[in-house]
Amino acid sequence: MSLFVLLMGVQGAGKGEQARFITQKYGIPQLSTGDLFRAMKTRQDEFARKIQQLMAEGHLIDDATTCEVVRERLAMPDARNGVIFDGFPRTPAQAEWLDNYLSNHDAGLKAVILLKLDLYTAFKRAFGRVSAKDGKTYNLYSNNEGVEFVFEPHPEGQYPPRLKAVVKVTGDELIRRPDDAHAHAIIKRIDTYVAETEPLIEYYEREGLLRRIEASKSIAAVSSEIESILDS
Repeated sequence: MSLFVLLMGVQGAGKGEQARFITQKYGIPQLSTGDLFRAMKTRQDEFARKIQQLMAEGHLIDDATTCEVVRERLAMPDARNGVIFDGFPRTPAQAEWLDNYLSNHDAGLKAVILLKLDLYTAFKRAFGRVSAKDGKTYNLYSNNEGVEFVFEPHPEGQYPPRLKAVVKVTGDELIRRPDDAHAHAIIKRIDTYVAETEPLIEYYEREGLLRRIEASKSIAAVSSEIESILDS
């Protein structure tokens, strides 16, 4: 039986962590449109060049093009038994396309899981997250045991303070995603999520597929709830 799952949630809700759990537990890959678009930069075919040009010019990728990128990914052998959708669909038109595609392949979404998180906590999770070279993640406002951090002002006050965070024991400097360093960029992503998600919540509620989980719970507790939903 195929397992197609859609994960929804604002930045910081833990979609990446839970996608890894689902992949390990059920053996299905994560399908992220953001990753797929970035991968287009390594391709030289006409379709990829079209997307490269749109991104270079700062244009949004239209629904038809986005769906074609997803169609390519779903045609790969590892996606035959299911995938975890992350970042797709973003519009009702994309949701309808996905319904039709899966129906034509004798499949359908098993569940649409909405990881609920208040927007203030979402902001802190994004603005405060840092990671080590080995991939271990921390957060300055919550998961910060063993971490030392300080905001260093520019000597002449020309720029906002720079965050410097290190692991106390080793002195290794922790890495911050460039787009997490700017509060405006984080707020813009949250605004985009709110604008795009509301119509999809209504869409999947009508379909009877939406399941809500409080993402403020521990990672293990959220994973347990997801497992219960997918095994039911």
